[in-house]
Amino acid sequence: MISTLEKEITLRFLKARKKDGFLNVISIFSFIGISLGVAVLIIVMSVMNGFRTELINKIVGFNAHITVKPYDKSIDLDNFKNNKLELIANNLVLSNSSEAIIIREQNSKGILLRGYLEEDFSKLELINNEKFIGQNKIRKNFISIGKELSFNLDLEIGDDISIMSSSGVETIIGKLPKQKTFTISSIFESGLADFDSNVIFLNLKTLEEFSNLSENDRNLEIYLKKPQDIQNQKNVVQNIFSHEFVYTWADMNKSLFSALKVERNVMFIILSLIIIVAAFNIISGLTILVKNKTRDIAILKSIGVLNNSIIKIFFLVGVLIGTTATFFGILIGVTFSYYVENIREFISSTFDVTLFPEEIYFLSTMPSEINISSILLISLCSILITILVSIFPAMKAAKLDPVKSLKYE
Repeated sequence: MISTLEKEITLRFLKARKKDGFLNVISIFSFIGISLGVAVLIIVMSVMNGFRTELINKIVGFNAHITVKPYDKSIDLDNFKNNKLELIANNLVLSNSSEAIIIREQNSKGILLRGYLEEDFSKLELINNEKFIGQNKIRKNFISIGKELSFNLDLEIGDDISIMSSSGVETIIGKLPKQKTFTISSIFESGLADFDSNVIFLNLKTLEEFSNLSENDRNLEIYLKKPQDIQNQKNVVQNIFSHEFVYTWADMNKSLFSALKVERNVMFIILSLIIIVAAFNIISGLTILVKNKTRDIAILKSIGVLNNSIIKIFFLVGVLIGTTATFFGILIGVTFSYYVENIREFISSTFDVTLFPEEIYFLSTMPSEINISSILLISLCSILITILVSIFPAMKAAKLDPVKSLKYE
């Protein structure tokens, strides 16, 4: 417990006096350093969390949450009615894919063809958003292309385009690649330039005919009600389709998200050094405070104040500086994180600089996601560091000999 005397002396030592000018400067820098360290950590972690969430949303919005791929036999359609599958799945869609070359005047480009049944195409999340233009059904000999691809090849809805299949057709002069003309019926935008410039949607039956694919090769795309809880739901699907290969959006992008996780952890460690460096200023400040208050400590001891009380007083001084600085840093960090996009726009317009290039990050705005658990972790680390660095000066103050201290005053 902390007594009233200990509280009063602690607050008295915290008050500024003219002769303690240098000590006040050190205390102010300690406060500012810890506040900035906490604020920067919160801002960086919020932006990285926001970037990860936006990236997941775009990837999940474009790809199936879980894909079931057959080995040699076609997927058993009776499993579609499984009760466990109905509980977790929002939509079940059959698909197939192949590679091809798109030909436009003097340009050619390798692309991925992805086929869906006419009634299934409109179920895709990518099609049911405000950025989709054109027909939401994919009929025979019609295709849907990405916005980036339409820009790169100067294409519009209604244009005809030639596509060369990777499969061939036997003729009297040998095997020749298939070539077919398709009409653009719609343009989609996923928000990821790689997808928008390399993927074309078309009718599933047309794709199978064009690429010499069989119905046995069809994949099952599962769109979940809760795509974030992916691992547990993958296990459920794997048990239902035990003879098929099952993979998720997380499996397809494992290296990317592993890199993001490592980067986030490294940034946390590096930026935590700011708080540690600032905390060392508390040691300096408290050590000087002990030196300046030698006479006061001696008087307190001579009137019967125990060593434990002396330790508590100087310990509380350090902890109060660190704790108030931590909470002030949280306030700055959360406020900055909440308005980070407004701040980015202001700096970009004022100084005419691009802080967040869309072509590099695939995002038009700077994302930010304030995570309560991250803030709590940062706060605990900051306060813990403050507590640790306050112990040594407090112990040193308690070890002062009151007789010697008064003798030289």
